[in-house]
Amino acid sequence: MGEAREIAERLLDAQVEFLLAEVSGARFAEVIARDVDAVIGVADTLVVREVVGIEQAKQTVRTVVDLIGGSPVFADTAGVFANSIYDHIADNDEYTLGDVVEREPVEALLAKIFGMHQAQERMLNRLTESPLVATVAAKFVDKLIDDFMSANRERAEKIPGVSSLMSIGQSAANRARKVAADNTFVGDLAGKGALFALKRTNNAIREMLRDAPVHSAAMEFWDLHADEPVSGLREYLTRKDLEELVLLVYEIAVTTREKEYFGLLLDECVEVFFQKYGDLSLAAMLPELGLTEADIAGEILRYGPAIIEGAKRDGVLAALIRERLEPFYTSAAVLSILAG
Repeated sequence: MGEAREIAERLLDAQVEFLLAEVSGARFAEVIARDVDAVIGVADTLVVREVVGIEQAKQTVRTVVDLIGGSPVFADTAGVFANSIYDHIADNDEYTLGDVVEREPVEALLAKIFGMHQAQERMLNRLTESPLVATVAAKFVDKLIDDFMSANRERAEKIPGVSSLMSIGQSAANRARKVAADNTFVGDLAGKGALFALKRTNNAIREMLRDAPVHSAAMEFWDLHADEPVSGLREYLTRKDLEELVLLVYEIAVTTREKEYFGLLLDECVEVFFQKYGDLSLAAMLPELGLTEADIAGEILRYGPAIIEGAKRDGVLAALIRERLEPFYTSAAVLSILAG
């Protein structure tokens, strides 16, 4: 058996050298092209729902969202990315906003938003249920009236005698406000007045969205910025504002993914995916994902050589290959064959 073991060692050395050569130099590209083609050929015989069960897929999706969504990498880099993006935008005068974002989809998006009358009606109706919003609306209306009165007072003061009348009217209004603050009945009326102001405000919003050229005005606003450098965007918020906004959105996303209902939504997405693609083969899924064999091979070749060369240093890769093959070559069955 000693001679058989020596032959086994020589065969093991030869196969280790052979496998190392397969992943070295130009040969590596040929091997990848061959193996990708072979894998795609096998994948063409495997149907999605026969390989992956729907319950398995649900669990996998939940696990990926849970682990990756809560990864420290995202937590650590969210603010860093925001700062880096802000700094790059602040320094970039080469590209305009119109170069970065096409006008047509923006126009379609705004048209859709302004055309969502059901959502607008529902939102405005729900606003009437909030006393605080009604108070805000009342203050808004009061501000409009005060501004109107102030503008007219300036004109009126230019006419002899009218200035005194305006002063008397203002004093009466101030006394009325003080009475309203101290009187429950008047306070109730003020509450009803706030609700009335809110309804009037809502009606004005409805009319503006339905009848006014809001969409055209919004696109005009867009066009004013489209030809300006993207660096101009920093005028709308500070570096700190952007960082805090990104972190707040990230916090909402992280906490939402932990909710049971979010898991149910993920399950529903998996079911829809299986309804649409479950009967396709794995190979037929590639075009649906926008991938080709060349894309897969190209990405492997983009990173593979550097990884392989790094693993080959100091004989690490050779040792790993030997470790996995040696039990076969030194097994009793193989030694018996070689001895025979």
